[in-house]
Amino acid sequence: MAELRIADVRKAFGRVQALSGVDLTVRSGALVAVLGPSGCGKTTLLRCIAGFEVPDAGEIRVDGRRVATPDAAVAPERRRIAVVPQEGALFPHLSVLGNVAYGLDRAARRAGRAAAVLNLVGLSGFQDRMPHHLSGGQQQRVAVARALAPRPPVVLLDEPFNALDAALRSEVRQDVWQALRADGATAVLVTHDQSEALSMADDVAVMRDGRIVQSGPPELLYGTPSDPWVAGFVGEAVWLPAVIDGDLARTPLGAVPLTPADSGVPTGPMRVMLRPEQIALAARGAPGAVAATVVRRDFYGHDAVLALRLGDGTPVAARIFDPAAVPPAVGDEVGLRVRGTARAFPLGGGMAPGD
Repeated sequence: MAELRIADVRKAFGRVQALSGVDLTVRSGALVAVLGPSGCGKTTLLRCIAGFEVPDAGEIRVDGRRVATPDAAVAPERRRIAVVPQEGALFPHLSVLGNVAYGLDRAARRAGRAAAVLNLVGLSGFQDRMPHHLSGGQQQRVAVARALAPRPPVVLLDEPFNALDAALRSEVRQDVWQALRADGATAVLVTHDQSEALSMADDVAVMRDGRIVQSGPPELLYGTPSDPWVAGFVGEAVWLPAVIDGDLARTPLGAVPLTPADSGVPTGPMRVMLRPEQIALAARGAPGAVAATVVRRDFYGHDAVLALRLGDGTPVAARIFDPAAVPPAVGDEVGLRVRGTARAFPLGGGMAPGD
């Protein structure tokens, strides 16, 4: 285990500024997800940490040791940082055990380290199989085991679950998370998948245009995003016009309390953000309920999302989790209530994705 510290790292390729002053600290033994859209600089940051690129400015330290500055960079093989690529990239001529043991010294091989990490990723008993006899998920588990085998101070995961189907992706994510935890590894996961970042990471760092615009625990980013763009990127957002009155936002869905982070927001017109799961269905005409019409229904099995329109034309979305409930049909009229608090933003501030 080792702390990873990145300070004011910058990197340009010609006129393209890939990294514009990145600051990030990964605590020893923690998993941090770097989350952002394609082209935001995630992969460039990972390559600078690994030693495949040299930063133009700033520095990178691993366990206090400086490994990268513009003038001096430790070679990738001397950093002992492991990288798990998008596809396992296993050696086709070696068995599973041979792949995992490839980078181990004789003492570690004799101690059974390869078999131990295979057990961590749920592949004990697969030692003698060849890579082409494994499924995609099993190959990714072997790649993670190979990365963990030499006990590197830092493990970098470069969107390692992209090639897997949805059901398998969830299973492999859990296995990899448990293996990293069991081995006490410090890890950085690069991804553009919000659910992956929120479900796996101790902290999430959201990147945009070469910068980290907000970082912290997943529940902090989801509940109190720093700006409308982050709010819309880390999850589905419902945007409502509002008038701030003390600690309340008066909206088309009624008066909603503001988050503690919005304490002291000036009185007057603003817009507020809710999450679809905060909007609950009620009987039309029930006390305190606001009337709405269902305009679309998206059923996912474990939940359903309703697109609705209020009487004044305001669009909203509600997520329903009760598997026993039959979601209202398109055209049905329902009542709506808000649960929890709203996050306030100035009118005309940074736009959320899709706005």
